[in-house]
Amino acid sequence: MKRRNSRWRTSIVARGGPRDTDAPGPGEARPAPGLAKAAARSDVRGAGDPGNEGGRPPSLSHLDRRGRVRMVDVGEKPVSDREAIARGTIRMSREAIRQIRTGAVKKGDPLQAARLAGIMAAKQTAALIPLCHPLPLSSVQVELTPMARGYTIEARVRTRARTGVEMEALTAVAVAALTIYDMVKAVDKAMTIDGIFLVRKTGGRSGTYQRK
Repeated sequence: MKRRNSRWRTSIVARGGPRDTDAPGPGEARPAPGLAKAAARSDVRGAGDPGNEGGRPPSLSHLDRRGRVRMVDVGEKPVSDREAIARGTIRMSREAIRQIRTGAVKKGDPLQAARLAGIMAAKQTAALIPLCHPLPLSSVQVELTPMARGYTIEARVRTRARTGVEMEALTAVAVAALTIYDMVKAVDKAMTIDGIFLVRKTGGRSGTYQRK
């Protein structure tokens, strides 16, 4: 009887085949179906090429085969000069504009504070955006240009590294705008931060991107 039970168990194991090593282990949640499908497509399209460079179709390089987020390995990419420019706007009331331009804001000069905040934010992007790589920035410039109902904010970031600085430029613009809001909110809580976008990026194997 014992011998028959042993053979039965052996048959079940053999029919089960090898364990799926990509299946979630104990205590691991299964990835959302949409992410798993996107990850599978990314693997077919060559998601191992960080940043979708080399003319491949768009893919989600920050997902592995199981749909889990990952930090892309850029160790094999060549070091090159890279630059990114981002832009956004903050719109406000006429009274808020008047106080900024006449130096009447009680907290101090919002424009100088915003410029410094943008520079600091660019340097801290890897600490704010989970999958960004820490980069040695060679230059960060933040400019604020007055317009009829507020300010246009533009950030230009440069580095010589294995990956680009698009996120650093976008983060600089966002934090500069938030700093203005923080300093002027006592006058105008209805201020709006609009249209933060990448204007241009250069460097890397994918070459130049210019927003049309």
